[in-house]
Amino acid sequence: MSKAVFFSLLTVFAGFSSAAAPALADGDVNIYSYRQPELLQPVLDAFMRKTGITANVLFLDKGLIERMQIEGENSPVDVILTVDVARLEDLKKAGATQALTDSTIEAAIPAKFRDPDQQWFGLGMDARAVYASRDRVRQATITYDELADPKWKGKLCLRDGQHSSNLGLFADMISARGAASTETWLTGVKNNLARRPSGSDLGQAQSIAEGKCDVALGSAALLAATLEHTKAPGEKKWAEAVRVIYPTAGDGGTYGNISGMALARNAPNRDNAVKLMEFLTSREGQQLYAKEVLEYPVVSGAKPAGLIGSFGILKPDGVPMSNIIRYRDQASELVDKVGFNAGPAD
Repeated sequence: MSKAVFFSLLTVFAGFSSAAAPALADGDVNIYSYRQPELLQPVLDAFMRKTGITANVLFLDKGLIERMQIEGENSPVDVILTVDVARLEDLKKAGATQALTDSTIEAAIPAKFRDPDQQWFGLGMDARAVYASRDRVRQATITYDELADPKWKGKLCLRDGQHSSNLGLFADMISARGAASTETWLTGVKNNLARRPSGSDLGQAQSIAEGKCDVALGSAALLAATLEHTKAPGEKKWAEAVRVIYPTAGDGGTYGNISGMALARNAPNRDNAVKLMEFLTSREGQQLYAKEVLEYPVVSGAKPAGLIGSFGILKPDGVPMSNIIRYRDQASELVDKVGFNAGPAD
């Protein structure tokens, strides 16, 4: 290795959240994470106690792919952890990952939550849930189809139809029922909107708290995190104004996105990387991971923890995550075709 490359790697590792020995030494695994290190630290601490391998984390919520492309073959990263199946697929398409055939991981993670080419693997699931007004909505169950029922006219709030979370749901529906049926449904949902789509998921809860609508779609994990951790009185008030209902589709399941992991293309500590990935799919790893990120485990037998578990049992629908990727572009085209982001016609 040249001096220039060596010092470049030292610069990279200066950003890792570990006081361990040099990161390329035996007994290390290097992680690029879309999530902040403090969320992952309890999970990684358990891994380090179990294996003696030091886990180093660099937080990268922006520019992760670009950084890896610049680093090229000298990239120090072994494992990538991120949210949203679309991000996992972007990593794959950019050539930032490599296929991993591992019987332990494959036995633990259902095929629905794995890339068919074994380039990425799901770790946790977050439902696209209905936020319902505690004061004005009495029903305890709801279907996605029902969101297009005229009884909700002027009572439904959504964020931008082109947002990744919504596109995932729309792609899920295309996969399950076809484009024509989804277009009809999406038009009905558009006609029920109380306003033009805007704001964040928490912003939808705010709109419900302020009486601007009665139901909305949002992240179950985000609502749980807001209720458990926010120190902003206003945000907590918004979250407390709604309750979570898991809508069901035709097969009785609920759509949810995933967070996941991938083995980096040039992982210098490959064996240790695989050990970490196997730990994350063990029951112990899944319990810890679910507790910290407030998502539902994807491994059978692991249980959700904290407030997210109190929202109820989450039964995923049968659509594979790979189909969400397959139909995302078509979902985006439908959003434009029905003029979804223009809001209700009257």
